[in-house]
Order: sequence, then C-alpha cells, then structure tokens
Amino acid sequence: MKRFTHYLKSLMLLELLQGMGVTLRYFVKPKYTMHYPQEKIPKSHRFRGLHALRRYPNGEERCIACKLCEAVCPALAITIDSEMREDGTRRTTRYEIDLFKCIYCGFCEESCPVDSIVETDIHEYHFEKRGENVVTKPQLLAIGDRFEAQIAAARALDAPYR
Repeated sequence: MKRFTHYLKSLMLLELLQGMGVTLRYFVKPKYTMHYPQEKIPKSHRFRGLHALRRYPNGEERCIACKLCEAVCPALAITIDSEMREDGTRRTTRYEIDLFKCIYCGFCEESCPVDSIVETDIHEYHFEKRGENVVTKPQLLAIGDRFEAQIAAARALDAPYR
C-alpha cells in the first residue's frame, strides 16, 4: 500500500508544485537591490579581509618571528624568515602572504601571541599585474599603519568574545 501511495504522489508531481509555489511567492515579493559603489552593505566587525601587520605605539613592529602563523596556516600561504638583532631579540626579515592561496580562515590572527598579524575589514582590493598577489612585509606594515585606528576599533568591539 505504501508503494502505491508513493507512486500516486510521484504521478501528481507534488514536489514540483511545492517548488513552483516557493518560486511564485518570491516572484511577487518586492526586490531588494543594493547599488554597490554608492550604497554599502554593513559588515560585521569580525569580517576577515586584507591582512595587516601592526606596530607597538612606540613604532616598533610587533612581530617576534615565532612563526606560529606560518605553522598554523592550512593553505601554507605565509612565508617567514627571521634573524637575531644586536639586542638579542628575533625579528622577521621576510614576511609574505600569498593572497591567492589564503582562505581567510583567521587562524594566523588567533595564533599570534603579540597580536601582530590581523585581518582587516577591507575587501575592496585588486591586482593588476602578476606577482601583486604576494603581499610583502613593508606592504603589510603600511596597511597596518594606515588603518590602525580602524583595526583597534574592531579589536575593541571583538574583545568581549576573545
């Protein structure tokens, strides 16, 4: 009997009619359109976009070359080289992120013990030439310097959840 009712339901195409009902419902609703360059959709302060390296308030870079971000990156997008300075501290000589490989998971940001590498809420960037997808240490520091106030505000909003 169960087979017979299933057969009748398949003949009546109930699933197809239900799907068409959903389509009809959305067909008559008013459309929601954002005119992108002029109007922007609000983003969460936890949005993960372009990377940046931060500095301490005295101007010294925060990165201590612990290489945790490189180790935790699932896409292997981060490359770090380091050396010892005269005062005995270790700092990076090369810090590169391949943005084509990066999956913007935020693991690098979470693993950093000194809050050096962060992902900003910048999503409007592009590349025009081959090789621009690899962001170097000076570029990352420049992004961090330029958007430090914005980064600090987003970190303050996110502090209760950390």
